[in-house]
Amino acid sequence: MPKAPLPIRNGLGPDRLRMPAESSAHTVLEHLIGEHPGERDLWADLVNAGDVVDEHGRKITSRTPYQPTRFVYFYREPAPEIPVPHEIKILYRDDSILVIDKPHFLATIPRGAHIVESAVVRLRRDLDLPDLAPVHRLDRMTAGVIVFTVTPDLRRPYQELFAEQRIVKEYEAIAGFDPELTFPRTVRSRINKVHGEMTATEIDGEPNSETSIELIETITDSAGRTLGRYRLLPRTGRTHQLRLHLNSLGVPIVGDNYYPEYLPAVPGDFSTPLRLLARALEYPDPITGQTRRFVSSRSLDAGL
Repeated sequence: MPKAPLPIRNGLGPDRLRMPAESSAHTVLEHLIGEHPGERDLWADLVNAGDVVDEHGRKITSRTPYQPTRFVYFYREPAPEIPVPHEIKILYRDDSILVIDKPHFLATIPRGAHIVESAVVRLRRDLDLPDLAPVHRLDRMTAGVIVFTVTPDLRRPYQELFAEQRIVKEYEAIAGFDPELTFPRTVRSRINKVHGEMTATEIDGEPNSETSIELIETITDSAGRTLGRYRLLPRTGRTHQLRLHLNSLGVPIVGDNYYPEYLPAVPGDFSTPLRLLARALEYPDPITGQTRRFVSSRSLDAGL
């Protein structure tokens, strides 16, 4: 994707739209209004303010001829969001990388209804690091260690660490306990995630996921239930892999609203976090070759 001609603003990059090859519009503005009739005044105001540009950064005016197959870039004001009431902890920072300890409920990147309330937008804005980008992601409900690159030139070498599986990832979870299960054990399965569906499934076929699981200790919650604290060492990174693998053993993670049954989250309810934590990351630094290890300072509880 070509570099956007507009800079990051308030932690967010510009949106872009591609002009279709065929349109009856004579101007760019006419097309934008025709495609979004309910936002006529918004598009007129954006164009009049000079906040819509072409792919070369030239301002679109009310008279700019329609440009088939070309892109226009603009800033869209995000819809109001419920703030996530948890702070991001910084574990390490230098001129190359930023390592954070992400809280539960905070998305890593803008997605769906979580735009401003995402780690990358918060950090870009608060630390004045417009080129900050995550090397990998944690889902919104998982807390723990994430590595970001500070400059664009470092993204590829760091991302290759994950693509080549040279990262040692350690997770911790509080989940159900079954005295009939023996640990340590390794779980392998074929995970299938269909785009647009909320949950993933395990299906027959060659395994594409693998997790080593150790039982650290047993604990008792306020209801008297015996739970397990587990160390999870995934060799692969499939969607919801850890949640699925523990659920397949009959010991779903405490606070999981996806498995074994999907229960839609209540907006603004931060009372029941998923008890899953990306405890540590270890990898050979792609620049210096030295081994680096970062460990979360957060703790998981069973809701005692």
